[in-house]
Amino acid sequence: MHKRLAIFLAACGLAICADLSAKKNVEPTVTKASDSRIEYTGRTVANEDGSVSYDWSGVYFRVNFNGDYLAMKCSDTKNCWFNLWVDKDMCPVADRKFLVGAKDTLVVLAEGLGKGEHEVILQKRTEGEQGRFTVHSFLTHGDVLQADGRKERHIEFIGDSYTCGYGTESNDRNDPFLAETENCNLTYAAIASRYFNADYNLVSHSGQGIARNYDNAGAGYHMPHRYKQAFNADKTVAWTPEMGAYTPDIVVIYLCTNDFSTGEQPLEVNFRNNYISLLQKIKENYGENIPILCMGSNANPYTYDYIRNAVVVSSLKNVAYMTISNFAHNYEGDLGASWHPNYKGHIKVASCMIPYISTLTGWEMEEKPYK
Repeated sequence: MHKRLAIFLAACGLAICADLSAKKNVEPTVTKASDSRIEYTGRTVANEDGSVSYDWSGVYFRVNFNGDYLAMKCSDTKNCWFNLWVDKDMCPVADRKFLVGAKDTLVVLAEGLGKGEHEVILQKRTEGEQGRFTVHSFLTHGDVLQADGRKERHIEFIGDSYTCGYGTESNDRNDPFLAETENCNLTYAAIASRYFNADYNLVSHSGQGIARNYDNAGAGYHMPHRYKQAFNADKTVAWTPEMGAYTPDIVVIYLCTNDFSTGEQPLEVNFRNNYISLLQKIKENYGENIPILCMGSNANPYTYDYIRNAVVVSSLKNVAYMTISNFAHNYEGDLGASWHPNYKGHIKVASCMIPYISTLTGWEMEEKPYK
């Protein structure tokens, strides 16, 4: 009797082991990155081979799938960092951050999940100077499902290193720049978007100005020119609104710090003409009824006057302006690498602009923390 039971249990054990082994060896389902069921937010370019490429800060995708495993085949021209969330919306603390710095890399995004449907969100933390990222395909042990769809609200932010998240994960203003501590998910832009439960995209590049870049670098090529590009670091591919499949409810411009950097400033007529050119491009993309909020920085007391005069002279509808003064955040605990705001500093900047967004869009402000 005992012998028969032992044989029976052993047989069951062998069957279980064989079943587990079969699951591990099952061929995953391969889905091209450009599949319509996958949702990208931000400026991306779909390639002829079914891959999707992008390099702007903050671009993110949502993949819904049924199964316990999701991986992606991808490539990077340099070294890009990413934020990952599994079965939750984007929040200040990601489930994981990681680096991709090679071609034809397989990255496991989620494994060992329970039965049923799951969602993975992956966001590019770093800016275009850190590399162009390409997703070739997704691999699952189940089916890729239709993404849940975009949120009802969307904000586009145009800016410089502040918008890129330069130094947000640092707590020492004397720290040097490190790609690892650049995290756009901790910027004023991400904080304001989370407050209003909005999707968002960033058109941002460190050192860029309206008419003068940091320390006069790249004279004659500024953010009003870069704004027309599908890639941050490539002038040859043009961007059109149809490529994004979304229209923002409001556009926020936070530029001018670099215009007034290193103790210099641009001629006001050059600044005004370039600023009006950027405003016109935005209106051409999205229509005159889309509100634009123009933010001046604390780099120089004249930034507010420069921006206000440009807005007034433009005669464009639905364009507002504001400024961030020296008292918006302190210069000790609120600064990260190279004197850029860290997460705490960005919370304070966001708290200044959120009432303006509320007024311009009609979105009600709620009694909840900024995070």
